[in-house]
Amino acid sequence: MRTPLQVWEGLKNIFLDFQWVIVLEAVFLCIIIYVVLRTLWDNNAKSLVFVYVFLILLSGAITLFSTKLDATVFCIFFMLLSLFFLFLFNVEIKRNIWNAGKRNLKTAASVQTAKIAAVTARADEYVTGIVKAVQSLSKNNTGALIVLSNGNLPKEIIESGVTLNARISNQLIEGIFVPKAPLHDGAMIIHGDKIQAAGCFLPLTQKDFPKDYGTRHRAGIGVTEVADVSTIIVSEETGIVSVVKRGEITRYVDSESLKRFLKEYYWKEFNAEGKKS
Repeated sequence: MRTPLQVWEGLKNIFLDFQWVIVLEAVFLCIIIYVVLRTLWDNNAKSLVFVYVFLILLSGAITLFSTKLDATVFCIFFMLLSLFFLFLFNVEIKRNIWNAGKRNLKTAASVQTAKIAAVTARADEYVTGIVKAVQSLSKNNTGALIVLSNGNLPKEIIESGVTLNARISNQLIEGIFVPKAPLHDGAMIIHGDKIQAAGCFLPLTQKDFPKDYGTRHRAGIGVTEVADVSTIIVSEETGIVSVVKRGEITRYVDSESLKRFLKEYYWKEFNAEGKKS
């Protein structure tokens, strides 16, 4: 049996002959002890916590003072002891691992749901503003031409008007199309949540349409034939609201139909979890 002095000298030699392997072993042992203690504590086995700690300390003391036992024997005993206590609660450990996985899935699902909800709220805000403005323009027989762009309009069309990059609001839309306002004769370009430009000139369709289709309608149809965009047209003479998609015009559009038309646009515009701004 070793004397206390011999034990002390042995401990000093460990620190004097420093090796990273010893540090790694110590960290590994501490991790195992933490896992076992946490498992016992979480499963209301507090009495076993003291038994586990007592057995570790006892085996460590015996190893230090014994001349026949070394660190290898202690590590083997420690591992077997830890595995024994973990085995006692193997069902609870499996359940905790399973529940942790489900919690991660629920968290990911919650984050995704929150993103979708945020995108939907943003789209609803823009749709409401545009519909309100179009209704007001229609009621007052104020002509308007709005292009819903996906960012793929020719540069020449954007530059033919005045760049705004302003946030969508029904007041701004109505103000731009007020008769005799500087930009009221041209088209407004909406891209996502911004009024990108106003007073823009669009290419006219070359197809034959009824005579009551004026320049505004022909331009609203023409731009959808050269670019993957949609347009909203308000007739200056009758106040009739029309929408155009891929060169096909739909007239006499009411507020509910216009909302569906706009929501389809914003669903595509923000289909990448609302990354556009």
